[in-house]
Amino acid sequence: MTATAAPEHHDRTVDDVARRAQEVFDSLSRTVPGVRAAALRGAATALADHADELVALAQEETGLAEARLRGELKRTQVQLRLFAHVVSDGAYLDVRLDEADPDFVLGPRPDLRRSLWPVGPVLNFAASNFPFAFSVAGGDTAAALAAGCPVIVKAHPGHPRLSERTAEIVAAALTEAGLPEGTLQLVASQDAGVALVEHPAVRAAAFTGSQRVGQLLAARAAARPDPIPLFGELGSVNPVLVSAQALHERADELLGGYVASVSGSAGQLCTKPGFLLVPEGTDHDDAVAHAAVQVPEHRLLNPSIADGYERRVAQVLGVDGVRVVHAGGVRRGDAGDPGSPADGAGQAWVTPTFVAVPLDLLRRAGEALLDEVFGPFSVIVEYPDGTDLAAVVAELFPGNLTLTMHLGERESSEEQAALVARLGRHAGRVLLGGWPTGVAVTPAMQHGGPWPATTTDGTSVGTAAIGRFLRGVAFQDAPQELLPPPLRDDNPWGVPRTVAARGESLGW
Repeated sequence: MTATAAPEHHDRTVDDVARRAQEVFDSLSRTVPGVRAAALRGAATALADHADELVALAQEETGLAEARLRGELKRTQVQLRLFAHVVSDGAYLDVRLDEADPDFVLGPRPDLRRSLWPVGPVLNFAASNFPFAFSVAGGDTAAALAAGCPVIVKAHPGHPRLSERTAEIVAAALTEAGLPEGTLQLVASQDAGVALVEHPAVRAAAFTGSQRVGQLLAARAAARPDPIPLFGELGSVNPVLVSAQALHERADELLGGYVASVSGSAGQLCTKPGFLLVPEGTDHDDAVAHAAVQVPEHRLLNPSIADGYERRVAQVLGVDGVRVVHAGGVRRGDAGDPGSPADGAGQAWVTPTFVAVPLDLLRRAGEALLDEVFGPFSVIVEYPDGTDLAAVVAELFPGNLTLTMHLGERESSEEQAALVARLGRHAGRVLLGGWPTGVAVTPAMQHGGPWPATTTDGTSVGTAAIGRFLRGVAFQDAPQELLPPPLRDDNPWGVPRTVAARGESLGW
């Protein structure tokens, strides 16, 4: 069992990699915020400097379009810079100081000082469908580095050369900025990834991928003698609910947007709307078919994903009562096709498929229809008048990254507000209009949801993602010279702090 460390290129054992991360943690966790922030900015700059090289590699290995990849690489740079700002600000440490108080209402209170600390080395399983933003230098890596945790990335086999080159570039930038060598390391094999989940030096893991693999890794993380959290994003079908009034007001615009959201990047997005719920009797077939026929074919990421896509589409189409609204295609290519790697036999180019079913059939068919189809495929569900949509979501779509509602202009009633509140129980992000495939990289973003969308309650996008890799530590009656810098009276890092003053409880 071997692993590749970046920027070094010689083989190292998994134990070497894990222990190196543990050694690095001792110094990295004490690094002043300014140095960590500068390192994150340096990594972003290094990625920008090598953009042409990295995008070309990503195109060859994934088949994704150049424009999509350049946008994703920019997002990756923004994530790093956003977390640099978080580190510099210091509010993420959540520093709380309780002044010693002999007159505290519950009895004498000691001097207590609490802040958040990095958890330790983090293992990050890179995703296949985001070779930049959820891969070697993606959001999970950025959040963990910002927290002060060394990162070991398990590279995805779908883009191995891109992973290695990205790790070389980013690791060199981090070291040049003053972080310890080994702050970012890379392993390649599946066996190495599994072994690291169970290694005592690793204190948390992040995973983006299938529900089956995510559950296996989460079970191993939980079965350790010292269990660790595995923050897994396991997939989502992201239902979109449409009212009759919304369709009446803007059917062509709405249905065209639906097709575009399903088809973008060949449907290989965790926020793709897998189901569109519309009232029975509404005319939607022609508009969907008209938009779908204009979508050009797009390569799927790799032959394994193509096999899974064909298998799931065949399963859905084999259910009695499923009506095909637009039949897309799957074309198997060879090494001579544009966008196919030299050894790319088995790659597939696809166009989108849309089907329709009545709500009662969806209930009867169960997993055959409800399970995610990873690719450009979606199911239109026709619901009867008077249907309680929140109850349908609770029954059939209990945990999702997103839920979307399209209402008419004058449908903002108390009844609709109650419906929205009920929907919030089943998703991390509720959209009122728009489409879920746009995920803003901002402080307020929540990219996570109830099971089975994710394994834990957290977000992998936005600044709140740093919280997954921090833990609270309090010091009681500690001398100033023994306290960490954020907890000292002189506050040398200048971080925001909440202070419970002596005597304040007397006025409660």
